[in-house]
Amino acid sequence: MNEDRTVVTAEDALADLGRFDTIIDVRSEAEYAEDHVPGAISCPVLTDAERAEVGTMDRQQSSFDARRRGAALVSRNIAKHLEQSFGDKPRSWKPLVYCWRGGNRSGAMTHVLGRVGWQARQLEGGYRAFRRAVLADLDRLPARHTFRVVCGTTGSGKSRLLQHLADAGAQVLDLEALAHHRGSLLGSLPALPQPSQKRFETRLWHALRGFDSSRPIFIESESRKVGELRVPDQLLLAMRASDCIRLELPLEARIRLLRDEYVHFESDTATLHEKLDCLVPLHGYQRVGEWKKLVDAGRWDALVERLLLDHYDPAYLRSIGRNFTRSPQARPLALASDDPVAFREAARALAG
Repeated sequence: MNEDRTVVTAEDALADLGRFDTIIDVRSEAEYAEDHVPGAISCPVLTDAERAEVGTMDRQQSSFDARRRGAALVSRNIAKHLEQSFGDKPRSWKPLVYCWRGGNRSGAMTHVLGRVGWQARQLEGGYRAFRRAVLADLDRLPARHTFRVVCGTTGSGKSRLLQHLADAGAQVLDLEALAHHRGSLLGSLPALPQPSQKRFETRLWHALRGFDSSRPIFIESESRKVGELRVPDQLLLAMRASDCIRLELPLEARIRLLRDEYVHFESDTATLHEKLDCLVPLHGYQRVGEWKKLVDAGRWDALVERLLLDHYDPAYLRSIGRNFTRSPQARPLALASDDPVAFREAARALAG
């Protein structure tokens, strides 16, 4: 057990992150972008370019030369952060500092902050220890909660219902929002790339930790992957064994809703053509060619209807009963239109 009072274990730190005034990630920009502790700010003591420089020096010259150069860079960067990021912090400031494995980078920052007089703490094991804790929690947390799975064919408004449920005070785990993807072939969001798998899992972990286990969590009937991101196994198992709500919406309303959500494709037909090409193995060149003609003619309602009836609805019906064991007993929730009032009233009834 580490007796250094400036060092805290991951278990101790994660039990109450709120007791720290600031969480400081001293890793490089790329490491931070891939994933980080929720709420952490990026204050690299070695930038991506500097890490590469020191690493090259270590391989081509000597470890001593690399450490000497690295120390100079770290000292310079810590000084910059002291002036630019921490200059207004009061004497009572309590930051938590971490790097990749709780070694030299976070140790240097913690030492300097402590010498100033702040109550700085270093995360033992660094990000690696945090990551192990996230994975362990994702294995056990889903079983502690009760889920209500919102099912329904494509375009029935599942995501909209989840948004209104959240507004009504219900607990909602919106996988598509966390993954920056709408979950289908056409579901990528313009100008908003998906996070890394690690970042997605950290977002899930953070959300699950904040839920009250005595209340249900509403979640959409997602497949194993949301875009390129995998749903953790234990969460997927818990979802698929949960009670379901079957959301129903008239076809014309589904078409309106989908055109609204995917309006960007109407001005980017080249990308839409590329996406439709991915369906050739399932539907053949002739049918996909017919869909492309509707695109070129700007017959958007007709295109969406054909995609729903020929592709999405049959795929959904094949998948839902096979993967969600309680879907045959799903509670029906039929809305007459895609009007926001209808969704709001349905959400209030469910949340109440």
